[in-house]
Amino acid sequence: MLFNTLDFLFFLPIVFGIYWASSERIRWIVLLLVSWYFYISLNAQYFPILLFTTFISWAAGISMSKENTQTGKKKFMVFATVVALAFLAFFKYFNFMTESAASFAGFFGLSMQPYTLKLVQPAGISFYTFMTVSYLADVYNGKVKAQTNFAKYALHISFFPQVIAGPIGRAPELMDQFFEKRPFDVEKAESGLRMMLWGYFKKLIVADSLSVYVDMIYGAVPYYFGMTFIMTSIMYTFQIYCDFSGYSDIAIGVARLFNIDLMSNFKSPYFSRSIREFWSRWHISLSTWFRDYVYIPLGGSRKGEFKKNRNQLVTMLISGLWHGAAWTFVIWGGLHGIYQIIEGLCRKVFKKKEDTAERPKALVIAGNFLHWAVTFAMIDVAWVFFRAKTIDDAFFIVTHMHNGVILHFADAWTKMMVDMNLTVVALLKVLAAITALMLYDFISLKHDISVELSKLKMPLRWLIYISLTAVIIISELHGGTSQTFIYFNF
Repeated sequence: MLFNTLDFLFFLPIVFGIYWASSERIRWIVLLLVSWYFYISLNAQYFPILLFTTFISWAAGISMSKENTQTGKKKFMVFATVVALAFLAFFKYFNFMTESAASFAGFFGLSMQPYTLKLVQPAGISFYTFMTVSYLADVYNGKVKAQTNFAKYALHISFFPQVIAGPIGRAPELMDQFFEKRPFDVEKAESGLRMMLWGYFKKLIVADSLSVYVDMIYGAVPYYFGMTFIMTSIMYTFQIYCDFSGYSDIAIGVARLFNIDLMSNFKSPYFSRSIREFWSRWHISLSTWFRDYVYIPLGGSRKGEFKKNRNQLVTMLISGLWHGAAWTFVIWGGLHGIYQIIEGLCRKVFKKKEDTAERPKALVIAGNFLHWAVTFAMIDVAWVFFRAKTIDDAFFIVTHMHNGVILHFADAWTKMMVDMNLTVVALLKVLAAITALMLYDFISLKHDISVELSKLKMPLRWLIYISLTAVIIISELHGGTSQTFIYFNF
């Protein structure tokens, strides 16, 4: 049961009604049972793995709380972490590791047949595994007390809005919310519905529309070049953003209906003026997870410039591998690591000049625009490796983007329209949707649009809601395509 299905649209109001009609003492139990049902309806055969991972981390947390020595606590933490990561490694990376080993052996002239299994990755395993690992680390470091009630801990791990694709909740901020006295909040529920509506717009109107063109070109890479690749890469840049941030908006909005606050996951990332800023705005729950549980434990920036750069690169390589069992994802992560290292070097070189010279406002604006354009281009190129099926396809795209574009722009544009089966009307629809998205994100840099909408008079407010809902419904009824959320595969 995914957010973009009719089943979910029937499921949510029923759960909402049952939850708020229930006694306050048992509402968390209702949420737990609903969350388990939600997961089973989607991935029943792998529910035992979710349950077992939850149990092991819960038991390890209790065992750590009873230990008086750090050494004893560490043993339980390491054991439970290894068990959780072992499931993730087996289901997500087993075939990748055997195929990579066979390819590596081939470099030395050795013949090795990779042993692969027909494995289906359990839904949400990357997300709930990271939640259990962060919980174990937080208990070990004394940031949170071990939860003694298994059912209560299980709700924290399997809460249905976030169990499949995040945001990755942290125990110190999330767990207690389920059991506090939190009466129904009309304003929060309304803001949740607004977030859901905008999330569905992103997913159904923007992301799914773009996927048609993106899938076509990436499915036959060697047959295209030039402007076709440029347009496709830009489309995918917005597709993945709208697909994943749309999911996050819906998840956060659904949680608010139950007066639960989930971590904000996106903050206008494509208006970033550096890669470092981009990662403070993109998939925030994951980027902060890697910062707290990988980058800082590796030493962070405490041990000199070289080790800082090394830690950044290692963290981003692991982040890339987390996203998918393919070398294309590792290269994507590596690129972002290299980007940040280069940025750090450039920042040192230019910082002194910026500190000693007061620049005219026009020059500041021009500089900000240049930083934004370069950052967006770097992100766009990196996404090619994220989306491409193979490394060869990715390198073909990035090395053939410029073909015929500069000297024969009009011809390149016409060829792109033909290659992608784009009509003028279809292109205008795509551009209009992306423009609306970027305008929303631009305003969001300084204003909370949801709060601003709530201040409007009721007739105008509801006119906006109904109009946006109508656009979504009409679009789906007239050729809309319902695609699985991209991050559901991670």
